[in-house]
Amino acid sequence: MPPTPSPRLVELAQAHGVATEYWDWLGQHVAVSAPSIRAVLAALGVAAADDAEVEAALAEHADAPWRRTLQATVVARAGRSREVLVHVPAGSGVSLHAELEDGGRRSFTQLDRWVPDRVVDGVPVGQATFEVPADLPLGWHRLVADVDATPLDPTTLTSTLVVTPQRLELPEPVASQRVVGLMAQLYQVRSPGSWGVGDLRDLADLASWAAAAHDADFVLVNPLHAAEPVSPMEPSPYLPTTRRFVNPLYLRVEDVSEVASLDASGHRRMLDLAARGRALDAGERIDRDAAWAVKREALRLVHDAGLSGARAEAFAAYCEREGDGLLRFATWCALADVHGLPFTAWPEELQDPDGPAVAAFRTGHADEVDLHRWMQWLLEDQLAVAQREATAAGMSLGVVHDLAVGVHPVGADAWALGDALARGVTVGAPPDQFNQLGQNWSQPPWRPDRLAELGYAPFRDMVRTVLRDSGGIRVDHILGLFRLWWIPAGGTPADGTYVYYDEEALLGILVLEAQRAGAVVIGEDLGVVAPNVREVLTERGLLGTSILWFEWDGDRVRPPESYRDLCLSSVTVHDLPPTAGYLTLEHVAVREQLGLLTRPVEEERALEESAIGRVRAALESRGLLAPGADVDDTVVALHRWLAQTPSRMLAVSLPDIVGDRRAINQPGTNDEYPNWRLPLAGPDGMAVDLDDIRESPLADPLFDALRGR
Repeated sequence: MPPTPSPRLVELAQAHGVATEYWDWLGQHVAVSAPSIRAVLAALGVAAADDAEVEAALAEHADAPWRRTLQATVVARAGRSREVLVHVPAGSGVSLHAELEDGGRRSFTQLDRWVPDRVVDGVPVGQATFEVPADLPLGWHRLVADVDATPLDPTTLTSTLVVTPQRLELPEPVASQRVVGLMAQLYQVRSPGSWGVGDLRDLADLASWAAAAHDADFVLVNPLHAAEPVSPMEPSPYLPTTRRFVNPLYLRVEDVSEVASLDASGHRRMLDLAARGRALDAGERIDRDAAWAVKREALRLVHDAGLSGARAEAFAAYCEREGDGLLRFATWCALADVHGLPFTAWPEELQDPDGPAVAAFRTGHADEVDLHRWMQWLLEDQLAVAQREATAAGMSLGVVHDLAVGVHPVGADAWALGDALARGVTVGAPPDQFNQLGQNWSQPPWRPDRLAELGYAPFRDMVRTVLRDSGGIRVDHILGLFRLWWIPAGGTPADGTYVYYDEEALLGILVLEAQRAGAVVIGEDLGVVAPNVREVLTERGLLGTSILWFEWDGDRVRPPESYRDLCLSSVTVHDLPPTAGYLTLEHVAVREQLGLLTRPVEEERALEESAIGRVRAALESRGLLAPGADVDDTVVALHRWLAQTPSRMLAVSLPDIVGDRRAINQPGTNDEYPNWRLPLAGPDGMAVDLDDIRESPLADPLFDALRGR
């Protein structure tokens, strides 16, 4: 048995939000081993290798708040007052005020709260308590302490004050009625104009079709976050290099205004590149590297044509607005162009984004840096066009974006954000019913302590960018705003433990930015859920997620009436095969082939057939399915079941519309399965394009089913 933690190590872990025990998916109590706890604490910058270090770390944790005049970030809810503690040399006078986002100023009242002084580093320190009133406006403000003596640390005289809404005001029509939409992995979609990968023009056309032909209110797409700018490009949209910026692979080159200004030679070259790009649609697999090589050459050609006066001004304004974050990302991309990846293999002086070597590189490669900023500007424009066309066609929400749970361990964010991301651990999930070995997502987690010290700016900027020009955001594994499963480097998922986050801060900022964007927020809250998470989401006006195959009361199919109101409900999800594939046990066959089952395949198959049989029986009992019905009829009946739920949002998966049976992703695998590389296909496995989607015989029945017709 692995060594158990001492009581003092347990105390230290709990002080830093590290779980020392938990309940697994089978309801069994699990004690976290001492080595796992020490490794996770080390990733938080807490030395705990032996008893002496544990004692020193506990003492430092007790003194830490008293070393600061103000805590780094204060998050308050509108309509609620809260207290703020201020630490100053004992006997000093202090006052506190806020510099408001709109330029105003508010002074705060000191409360009568006496506490004993504390000696820190030989200096007596006193504590004053102030009240932040309930009537402060929403927004990002600045707290300022005025002390009449030299404070312990003058850099802590100011802090970030965020005032968040009590609850997200849902946009219409979600606030008052049900909406129906489409879920799609955009890269799977092909059209006569795409270059081997679905792009933002395809997104606009797909949304317009769904709205015009089926009264769809939204289209939920996979994360469009940026991947590597050089080969090999990570295929998973859920393992991006950054979550703030977008993958230029999704650009439709011909829609860039400057294409029209190419000279005759440039036009001939563009026609040749377009032909090469479109030829990639014939492949049985999505070849992102080949598509990006052609598209990048075309974009470089257009970039070199230059910008007109008005366009140049708009680009300059964009660069100024996005500031240092955009500049760092573009610099990382240019460095990758020159030095390759991973960045950990670059010369040491280039691994510091704030160092003189990086500044010199940026100056010497200004055109390459400009190219990457320019592509992000184009992406913002084409995303805005997609949203405008979707709403113009009749969608009430339009495009709903997906926010991945994390980033690549050696990607742009890992380089640019420094110790805001934890080292020596990765994020994953403990074992559960569908992934019985657990999951390692190979992503570095946010450090909760550093996020607070940075005023949550990296999280805010990321959320703002994803919400721009969208009707909503789906937060993958929103449980990660409460706690994340940290796995020590070299360990298995079962060696991990939970690390807790400041949910009030993270959810509050998410609600604030979504309300300002007029967007809906959907939290993917599947899997092992911490107590009260779903109640908190409901309280804050955030929708949860329900997948029909996961909805059970013991061994009984959960009746549709018991689904949540504030919820996006669907039959399937991207980590499961399409519904036709699930009904034919595609998921069992794949997991058997890949050696991912923890029990005999006959037993697994029997259990799944039994579960599917109970679902069929439930459908038949409500008159939604005739006995002996075929796969297509069963798929439609499952969507009729969703229509009987109270869920505010319902969605049909694009693969279900065309009858695809292959899973786009098999959790727990990498190259063993062609994850994220399969183009959309029909039931025969043959690739389909946008025209085939429009003519699919299942489109009408499935959208009608969601409306209870």
